[in-house]
Amino acid sequence: MFKVLILAEESGQIRKLGAELVESGFSCGYCSNGDDLVENFNELDTDLIMVVIDDKSLSCKELSRIKDIKQKNNLPAIALVSQDMLSLDFDHCIDDFVVEPWALTEVVARAKRVTEQNKKRDEDEIIRCGDLVIDLKRWEVSVSGRVVSLTFKEYELLKFLASNLGRVFTRESLLNSVWGYDYYGGDRTVDVHIRRLRSKIEDATHGFIRTVRNIGYCFREDV
Repeated sequence: MFKVLILAEESGQIRKLGAELVESGFSCGYCSNGDDLVENFNELDTDLIMVVIDDKSLSCKELSRIKDIKQKNNLPAIALVSQDMLSLDFDHCIDDFVVEPWALTEVVARAKRVTEQNKKRDEDEIIRCGDLVIDLKRWEVSVSGRVVSLTFKEYELLKFLASNLGRVFTRESLLNSVWGYDYYGGDRTVDVHIRRLRSKIEDATHGFIRTVRNIGYCFREDV
């Protein structure tokens, strides 16, 4: 279920919109100003911000808050805009908009589209291999929810292997792919980094990297 946070003054039209969103499978929270937006956002696991921009509407400061929340949390935002406010510069904080008089069905359809698109983008930026999760956007690795601290090359090596499940790589090919063709280190560089990686991401119940004798390494497909 996607969660929508609506920034607008309470009205019959807004209540109808909320009811329509709930009927369509969303859950809704409401706030009337930028301070409420920040407070409610921190309390709710929000997937979409929806804001009414009309002639009584938001200050530049409040639009700036929406922009900050979007950038820090990778969230989409939809504006319900009056004709009088179409000239307002909200390109950098709004992903889509509907001009009044807006139809509930159109608003809900756009809400579904932007949340689904955002969800797909998030999934494209995450590699999941069993209990191992590599968040490409945050450059973060976790095992069973525990964040693992890796060096840059350890992270790059893990990402490369996990992006090629089951494929066996020689030490030389790993050196070329992760360290670069101009790297002059020997094969032992790969072995050392694999050993360090294993010490950080593997334990008695987790084994992700397989050694292929006399060849190299691969990331297990059966994790």
